[in-house]
Formats: sequence, C-alpha cells, structure tokens
Amino acid sequence: MAESSFEKILFERGELIYTNVGDSMYPLIQPRDLLVIQKSDGDLKRLDIPLYKRDNGQYVLHRIVKKRGGEYAMCGDNRVDLEYGITDRHILGVLTAIIRNGETIPIDTFKYKLYAHLRCDFIFFRRIIKRAKHHFQINK
Repeated sequence: MAESSFEKILFERGELIYTNVGDSMYPLIQPRDLLVIQKSDGDLKRLDIPLYKRDNGQYVLHRIVKKRGGEYAMCGDNRVDLEYGITDRHILGVLTAIIRNGETIPIDTFKYKLYAHLRCDFIFFRRIIKRAKHHFQINK
C-alpha cells in the first residue's frame, strides 16, 4: 500500500491525526502526542499553529508570530529564530487539538491562549536568554 501524503489525507478527510516528531513546539507539544490538524480555510491569524510544507518538501508545525500582507513569520515555541516567506500556498491545515495520554486538549481555551501570548509576546526575552546561555557555555 502506498503512503498517503498529508495533503491527500486533508483533502479527502478534512482532518489529519498524526504523531508528533521533533521538539520545536515543546513544551506545548510533547513526544508521542497526537496532533489533530483540520484543513485550513485560509483565514489564519497570529498565534495559530498551521501545518505547512516548505519549498524543500519538509512538513513543519510552527506558530504564526507575525502576519504581514500575504506572508507569515513562523516560529516554534522551543525556537527563537523566525522563519519568513511562508504564504497561504504553503499552508495545509491548522492544529485544533492535542491528544495526550488519551485526553483531548483543545487549543482554543483561555489557558491555552494565555500560554500562546506569553510564548510570542516575549520572544525577544527568549532570544536574550538563549544567547546568554550560549555565551556562558562557551566561556566555561
């Protein structure tokens, strides 16, 4: 049986559930979490977490930190560098829930929205902390 692409599954079913790989969205998304992705309606806004496909074919799930015109600036919650140049043509779907240990965690609650704002609104401070850590590790 041939492997189905994320695009095909989203087109046919409107929803994709898959297991997390990587740590770029930690601590929100943890190892072995199941991610519920809904087909995008194209109306994305700041703090949404779209699944997108880079031009090199790599699938990525990162948060929208800024939106300017038709472009998005993306960043993982466990990253500090923004990725620019993502447009609607790259977007496949958007994260709507996380399933952890059998419990569905929606991402539209007040608690989640507060977390998302703290991660994005203070990214400048995360950069400073990362650089300070790097500096002190080098100078040991």
